[in-house]
Amino acid sequence: MSRDDDAIRTALADHYAAQNQATPAAMDAFWMPFTANRQFRQTPRLLASAEGMYYRDVEGRQILDGTAGLWCCNAGHARPRIVEAVARQVATLDFAPNFQMGSPLPFVLAERLRAIAPRPLDHVFYTNSGSESVDTALKIAIAYHRARGEGQRIRLIGREKAYHGVGFGGISVGGLPNNRKWFGPGLPGVDHLRHTLDIERNAFSRGLPQHGIELAEDLERLVQLHDASTIAAVIIEPISGSAGVVLPPPGYLQRIRDICTRHGILLIFDEVITGFGRVGEAFAAQRFGVTPDMMTVAKGLTSGCVPMGAVFASTGIHDAFMQGPDNAIDLFHGYTYTGHPLACAAALATLDTYEEEGLFQRAVELEQYWQDGLHALRGPNVVDIRNYGLIGAVELAPQGAPGTRGYQVLERAFRKGLLVRVTGDTVALSPPLIVERRHIDDMFSMLGEVLAGV
Repeated sequence: MSRDDDAIRTALADHYAAQNQATPAAMDAFWMPFTANRQFRQTPRLLASAEGMYYRDVEGRQILDGTAGLWCCNAGHARPRIVEAVARQVATLDFAPNFQMGSPLPFVLAERLRAIAPRPLDHVFYTNSGSESVDTALKIAIAYHRARGEGQRIRLIGREKAYHGVGFGGISVGGLPNNRKWFGPGLPGVDHLRHTLDIERNAFSRGLPQHGIELAEDLERLVQLHDASTIAAVIIEPISGSAGVVLPPPGYLQRIRDICTRHGILLIFDEVITGFGRVGEAFAAQRFGVTPDMMTVAKGLTSGCVPMGAVFASTGIHDAFMQGPDNAIDLFHGYTYTGHPLACAAALATLDTYEEEGLFQRAVELEQYWQDGLHALRGPNVVDIRNYGLIGAVELAPQGAPGTRGYQVLERAFRKGLLVRVTGDTVALSPPLIVERRHIDDMFSMLGEVLAGV
């Protein structure tokens, strides 16, 4: 490569980098997701770079990441192994189709993922997001029963307050009203269990709430109402993140598992948030000792570096499709970017980083310190505090319109140098797993000052 070529590459890199370091001249064209767009454009919060535990905004201010980006950057930001893996991969193989074709990395990654998943979740189907993972799992569930001669099993059971992404399948089994009401009736044949958030009985619980295991019996009620022979699957988040950190009472998930097993209903765990170390094991299924039939993941799979999701399926589900002639397509489903080479490279480097640094154990090692600091925020206008692993939530009493006080916390925390996640009037926290005690101290110190002012 000539010096002229080097100069051109450097100039191009500088050109694109510069665009990321300043407030754009115009901001109307980008319709931002889950955002009050008009309000945002009046007081933008623009992140320009990130490293380790911190972002920097376009003004050069350091922002402590209290949310691992969007529940996803579990290994922190700009980790050298991941950066290098992605850079080398894009220069080697930028894209390869996986329809009747393939490349090595998706197969290598699937073996690595199988090694950390609970048995018998031995097969991996790649997607590009948590939303796609959920819709994929729901389709597989219905197709699985049809492949076994039980095509009448098409009903799906979700849960109130659940967030399962934004596809039509996900919003149908989900239980957040604003995510559903704007988009029509959704899929037919869907019902919902009650959620387990019970502030009256469980407020300020440390760890799992003690009351509410009886809510699992809702599933028996729905089985009796609809008949088990019509139900394909139940989908549950072991811990609901986007609803404001809703925790399961001890024994609740095991009871759901037992009911599903007895009635031949598939159990799907949505581990898009809880997967990859967030609660102290690779997956919440392992921490809670309950194994589903399928598991949806995304976010921490690549530490947020490249979009990627996956569905883990049990051997029994996978093998039900491996029938008929060898040349027959066994599942008519997939995405252009399924098993994308860049995403696979990022995921492999992310798994190496998790393993080398023992990051799956960090949530347990720091759990008590995290819990003590979080509950020290109890004070005026705080109606509940919830925590498990390295997840936390502070629920605030509404002030005027719902969400007003929550937005004040979001805005003021950012200006103070802390990134938090807000759902209505609930402030959620989920830091990168590289977090240290000093970061936790800084996080709760800043948040405490903000809460005192709202």
